[in-house]
Amino acid sequence: MRAERTGLIVVGGGIAGMYGALCASAETDVVLLTKGPLLTSASYLAQGGVAAAVGVDDSPQLHAEDTLKAGRGLCRPSAVQALTEEAPARVADLVDLGVPFDDDLGLEGGHSRRRVVHAEGAATGAVIARVLAKRVLEHPRIRVHEGERVLELRTGGVRTDGGLLDAPATLLATGGYSALWARTTNPPGSVGDGIVLAHHAGAAVADLELVQFHPTVVAGNGLLLSEALRGEGALLLDEHGERFTDELAPRDVVARAIDQRGAALLDLRDIDRGRFPALMTALVSHGFDPGRDPIPVSPAAHYTMGGVVTDLACRTGVPGLYAAGECACTGVHGANRLASNSLLECLVFGRRAALAALSDPSPALQQTVARSDRAGIDVVSQELRAELWRDAGLVRDGAGLERLTRSPHTLARLIAKSALARRESRGGHFRADFPFEDEAFAAHTVIRPGTAEQVELERWS
Repeated sequence: MRAERTGLIVVGGGIAGMYGALCASAETDVVLLTKGPLLTSASYLAQGGVAAAVGVDDSPQLHAEDTLKAGRGLCRPSAVQALTEEAPARVADLVDLGVPFDDDLGLEGGHSRRRVVHAEGAATGAVIARVLAKRVLEHPRIRVHEGERVLELRTGGVRTDGGLLDAPATLLATGGYSALWARTTNPPGSVGDGIVLAHHAGAAVADLELVQFHPTVVAGNGLLLSEALRGEGALLLDEHGERFTDELAPRDVVARAIDQRGAALLDLRDIDRGRFPALMTALVSHGFDPGRDPIPVSPAAHYTMGGVVTDLACRTGVPGLYAAGECACTGVHGANRLASNSLLECLVFGRRAALAALSDPSPALQQTVARSDRAGIDVVSQELRAELWRDAGLVRDGAGLERLTRSPHTLARLIAKSALARRESRGGHFRADFPFEDEAFAAHTVIRPGTAEQVELERWS
């Protein structure tokens, strides 16, 4: 079995992991681990873009106000400030690295200004990921191990199915868990492995019930139709050809409006379809003619606001363990992520995690503190995915969530317990038995180690 030592281990090959590795590589050697090929992450599939106040009529303060509004009273203000103030600099970093952004700024739901920086129309994630991957693979201080799964977290390293890796710091950038639902926009590997690892290692997790369902996914498959299309004038129509909602309302509002009807039609006929060549090609390949007929769409699990609790430097409660991107929970997104803040989060907090890992003192070596290969824990069956869609989908209730708390799957069980504790409806979490926001629950649902999976409500500043 291989034994290897490095300065920083990065687990996850999405934009948060690759950018964090590049930021750290100026000062230390980095090993980047991916359980699949490098360009198969959820961020590679991201269409919308990177939100940043780079327009002449915009400011970080306005960006922050929109983020806070979308988050429905649950955003952590200090995290939002960090995200929006650092956004223009992170976009400039990508330009310096060679990302060829389009000349115009896009408008998406919840934004009061055109501030979404995009590439090749709706292929932003893929363009950024390809540029970062090229830089990572060429860098003399970064070694990439593709197809390698982490089995144990240790203070001072990890054990994988390929051997032992020692390092004073480990950065989890393993993405979210939207692929646990039967209908999803995410790749099959987005099942929360990193969150489960961190939970067993002794890190707190939070807001696991807060799941964003994207409104416009082609019915019958997982092809996401970017919110940028609606920003350019695409309309949502009912079966009679009539509009029934504000296309640029927050995603949870639009998704539930479609779900109430079972499905809807997205009319692309009057927009400039040439701005979205990859999407139009994909639609044609699926047998649609977007210039002639509206496209049938329905919601799918898309983004998870919950994850491993971190501070603003991405430190978890486990010495030497950091988390950034969708697997982390800084509170920046609140109860409902503002469109195109996700790639931005990867950049801002991926960099912050790398800087903290380099500057923090090395923890004392300890024995293995986590393992994810216990029998049955990580099995994601079609039955489990159907159960999550039924009991923790767009609309939940106490009976279904109680049923899900008996799941043998760790993350499914924690999602259900968190959703039961939030006896209200807020953002991505909607309960038919508690259909209104309740100020008593304007707090984060936190499960800390040693509490027998009990949920506590905490307010973060």
